[in-house]
Amino acid sequence: MALHERAGQPAQAQDLTNIAKLVSAYFVNEVDPRQRAQQVQFGTSGHRGCALDNSFNEAHILAISQALVAYREEQGITGPLLLARDTHALSEAAYMTALEVFIGNGVEVHVQSDDGYTPTPVLSRAVLRYNKGRSKDLADGVVITPSHNPPADGGFKYNPPHGGPADADATKVIEKYANALLSSDLLGVNAVSYAEALASPLLKTVDWRSQYVDELEQVIDMAAIRAANLRIGVDAMGGAGASYWALIAERYGLTIDVFNAEVDPSFRFMTLDKDGKIRMDCSSPYAMASLLKLKDDYAIAFGNDPDYDRHGIVTPKQGLLNPNHYLAIAIDYLCQHRSWPASMKIGKTLVSSALIDKVVAANERELLEVPVGFKWFAQGLADGNLAFAGEESAGATFADRHGQVWTTDKDGIILALLAAEIVAVTGKDLGDYYTDLCVQHGTSYYQRTDAPSTPAMNKALASIRAYKLQLNELAGDAVTAVMSKAPGNDALIGGVKVTTANGWFAARPSGTEPIYKIYCESFVSAEHLATLAAEAQQLVTTWLAD
Repeated sequence: MALHERAGQPAQAQDLTNIAKLVSAYFVNEVDPRQRAQQVQFGTSGHRGCALDNSFNEAHILAISQALVAYREEQGITGPLLLARDTHALSEAAYMTALEVFIGNGVEVHVQSDDGYTPTPVLSRAVLRYNKGRSKDLADGVVITPSHNPPADGGFKYNPPHGGPADADATKVIEKYANALLSSDLLGVNAVSYAEALASPLLKTVDWRSQYVDELEQVIDMAAIRAANLRIGVDAMGGAGASYWALIAERYGLTIDVFNAEVDPSFRFMTLDKDGKIRMDCSSPYAMASLLKLKDDYAIAFGNDPDYDRHGIVTPKQGLLNPNHYLAIAIDYLCQHRSWPASMKIGKTLVSSALIDKVVAANERELLEVPVGFKWFAQGLADGNLAFAGEESAGATFADRHGQVWTTDKDGIILALLAAEIVAVTGKDLGDYYTDLCVQHGTSYYQRTDAPSTPAMNKALASIRAYKLQLNELAGDAVTAVMSKAPGNDALIGGVKVTTANGWFAARPSGTEPIYKIYCESFVSAEHLATLAAEAQQLVTTWLAD
């Protein structure tokens, strides 16, 4: 995919979404449930779409919310539903619709006091906090967010009582019932007016923000950060956690400069991503260009996407850390500075760097390798079996300082604060920390490329089975494994991964875009990586042509 000529440059008027037109489309456009593109589709992170192309409209949220009510009844979930939203324009509209349905069905709903926004990890922690010590009347949650997607997009994600993303068993049921409701002109949807919902005694407000901030010292050594007197920079990206940073600074006596804390659903303060779109991707150097210009002013700086489940870490020497590099750093540091039980495993998705495998082994921990999607970690985190869980797309969480579950969803806030803790405790620039890991374990050369695809191609790629592939050599090395299931839980990966002694590649379709992704890593050289990537692309092209 060619780099856009204005990538990394400030957004201009012509780049902005017409918010009035977008929200009007949400309420006015009619959905045709006979078209697959306009049906409810749950991917790895819930249902996502855009009101302008009839894939995220009021009808969808009415149907999904009613389907979720039915699912809760079927599962015997009788506690309150905790409802969160981020700062996308469609999140506000969908929040209103969902509240009308939940209250209309007699569900007790908890929301952030002061009508505030709620980050994904804060919602996860709130569910866990409510359910702690309970065996019945458990709470669950909904986060209305399309994550880092462009301003015109909307998203709806369900978190069951374990507090993390729902697995496919749940989302398939919700999706099926929601589409049945769409096909029956929403017959069976119960809703009250928004005014009635706001006035209902079923609606409760809770200050999750203060609770979360007050508990941060349970998971992060805030005293060490304060003692080091670090100057910290934050790009709040106008997201759901923008108001948290001033509270964190005041509560723990930190020096934090916050940029882009204002809520503006057009996200006009952003710099354009690699494809020329506004995308609040904190792992992209183009989206993070504004903060990168200030890297020399801070001991550590970081940013988060709109729902704050992702992190981007900026250091004076390295600039924006590659997400894989930071995962390896974080795991190595935590294994040495936390007294977690030896039985707790380290989780990673199978497209994350193999350097993580080496770091985990060196720290004498067991690795759990699962398919893409944080849902695969949620139960293990809730049960206390996982000390850390991370994925290459800059999402992770970890247990608190006593080895207890912190969140079961990705937490960009604690990963950002952990970067400050590491600098404070070790005195190292994180770029130097990564260099030391490479000296110890070998240098990783990693890349991900996206290729245009079609629904048929994506379906074919997701259906590939390892036993049907005959492959003996890759980039000059003998193939050691071809897998279509993850070694950690034997779940289908929705694609294929091929490994050798010196590298690997994986190919899988996107769950939200008409592309497929090829991930490659070499421990030899950049040239070896290029060879590996070229052969991987040729193999995938051949497989899809068969």
